[in-house]
Amino acid sequence: MSSDNRIDDGTQVVLIDDDPHLRKALSQTLDLAGLKVACLEDARTLEARLPADWHGVVVSDIRMPGIDGLQLLANLQGRDADLPVLLITGHGDVQLAVQAMRAGAYDFLEKPFPSEALLDSVRRALALRRLVLDNRSLRLALADRQQLAGRLLGHSPAMARLREQIGALAGTQADVLILGETGAGKEVVARALHDLSARRDGPFVAINAGALAESVVESELFGHEPGAFTGAQKRRIGKFEFANGGTLFLDEIESMSLDVQVKLLRLLQERVVERLGGNQSIALDIRVIAATKEDLRVAADQGRFRADLYYRLNVAPLRIPSLRERNEDILLLFQHFAEAAAQRHGLPIRELQPEQRAALLRHAWPGNVRELQNTAERFALGLGLGLDQSAGEPAAGIAGGGNLSEQVEAFERALIADELNRPHGSLRSVAEALGLPRKTLHDKLRKHGLSFTDAGGSSPDENG
Repeated sequence: MSSDNRIDDGTQVVLIDDDPHLRKALSQTLDLAGLKVACLEDARTLEARLPADWHGVVVSDIRMPGIDGLQLLANLQGRDADLPVLLITGHGDVQLAVQAMRAGAYDFLEKPFPSEALLDSVRRALALRRLVLDNRSLRLALADRQQLAGRLLGHSPAMARLREQIGALAGTQADVLILGETGAGKEVVARALHDLSARRDGPFVAINAGALAESVVESELFGHEPGAFTGAQKRRIGKFEFANGGTLFLDEIESMSLDVQVKLLRLLQERVVERLGGNQSIALDIRVIAATKEDLRVAADQGRFRADLYYRLNVAPLRIPSLRERNEDILLLFQHFAEAAAQRHGLPIRELQPEQRAALLRHAWPGNVRELQNTAERFALGLGLGLDQSAGEPAAGIAGGGNLSEQVEAFERALIADELNRPHGSLRSVAEALGLPRKTLHDKLRKHGLSFTDAGGSSPDENG
């Protein structure tokens, strides 16, 4: 493993010393120990060349021209306080080294020192660095999960699965196809995929293909050059090009014409775009997230959607459950939206009455989460629920979704889940609110697959 002055993710040690003989001797010691070393004669270019979250260690002399070891330590501390820096000192620099240790240096070695002392210190620093970065990665992953749970509320199994799938796909470069009814939250899912990815600092560009006139959709997506068509007086950058370095969310993809679908397929395969009226192929670094409310396989069988584009998009599908499929989340979501609306309008938070909770659970919610949010806003403004109980089919498992016993069980599960989401210090409090003996509540929790911990509290065994 030869040493050079290149620094990349594989570099384990950066060695900085203006003495070429000492630099060569130390780099050979590290190299023979199996460590990949980058050697520099001064520290002036180091910061700009270090990769983000670099997993290595810096070994530097204290007295150097330009930036000395103490200034380098301060600079690196400002960039990453956990980056290990080992300082090499002459006999007269021990006091400086002690000062540096207090400032955060990992270790210092006084010249002359045995090779094993250097190797031992470097190996310990590398082990510490790996531990720090592993812990940092775990904290980021936990923060991402908490952020996701805050965006996609719900304790239902369907939402738990959706959050797991988003977490698994967010860090990849895979294009994603989101399937879901109108109002189910397709753009919320697309934004979550973007914000939890490495592209989070790049643009997120959303476009609804169904809202564009067919005469302008190609210009909007791909851009055009002057003179490409009547009225095209100047160059226009299309949405795909504008999203370069980030994510493009393309909703209602099923409404695109077959001609546009051909161009989209080429873009997905080759990652290049050509503006209308132009001949230049522009390389793109984008992630495409498409969304549809239709079954594209059926549309392909009917000749309304290209089969090759369907198979290209369907590599990583995400299906958003309708609100009818997760009725145990209805009251939780409603309360969240109502409280947010009350705060936004400076109004007191209103309490749902039992008959209103029952009405929410009976409603079909053809408009899904969007309709629920509008209903919650109306309620927060003191205008009641305003639900049309005749609209659409009744909510699955609540009325009309199975026999009477199944409907009663689904209704019971939703009410218990709602009570678990309320602030309770113990399961005893939940039982009292529901008017149930504790043993009966325990039995119902087991039957419905619920637990007190679902609401962030402690387990039933702890609070009996």
